[in-house]
Amino acid sequence: MSTENKIYWGVGIVSVLIFIGTFFIPGEPRNPDDMPWHIEHPTPQTSRVFGMTLGTSTADEAEKRFKELGIPSMFKSPEGKLGVEVFFEQVDLAQLRAKIVLIIAVPDAELHAMYERGIRMSATGSGKKITLTPDDVTKLRGLPISGLTYIPGLRVEDAIFLKRFGQPTEVIKEKESGAIHWLYPQHGLDITLGGEEKPVLQYVSPSEFDKLRQPLLAKGETVKS
Repeated sequence: MSTENKIYWGVGIVSVLIFIGTFFIPGEPRNPDDMPWHIEHPTPQTSRVFGMTLGTSTADEAEKRFKELGIPSMFKSPEGKLGVEVFFEQVDLAQLRAKIVLIIAVPDAELHAMYERGIRMSATGSGKKITLTPDDVTKLRGLPISGLTYIPGLRVEDAIFLKRFGQPTEVIKEKESGAIHWLYPQHGLDITLGGEEKPVLQYVSPSEFDKLRQPLLAKGETVKS
């Protein structure tokens, strides 16, 4: 093994140990808001994760929180559904590197107006991507976040999630991909597990959880409830 490879391997081991240690060692980190398992509920139907309240906090606040400029894009599904996301390629919280995607709550009328004003459109693996105008990008940064997706940079064992979140209320398996979803409706949380794939944690307000669950049921089946 070359010296360079040994360095990368060593860094990888340290990162894994930091992640596992942070999840398992008793006590709170200096800032518990940095951890993906720290979910608060200002009201029974709202969620606060990473120091942001879904439905209230804005994309601009998230950029200040993560100390990174997000990349906004509009997407159009094959069914014609529009949505706006802000993507963070590299966020470092509690010494853990992750990708984060924010779903922005844009009123339908404004969403279609942004689409019509779009600068250009390109095909993606799951529909079309629309580049927004600078004015619309500025506008959406002041709109509330309706959902947040957290993708850690490391493969995480299922036992770690069980330790921190407990047993899921429901488990759904996707028929086509075989991906497993652990659902925690009380937290508005869906954890996607896919074998060797990195986990994906999706957060919404508990009041919005059915909008997350129903599409999963449409393409999967409940294996535990």
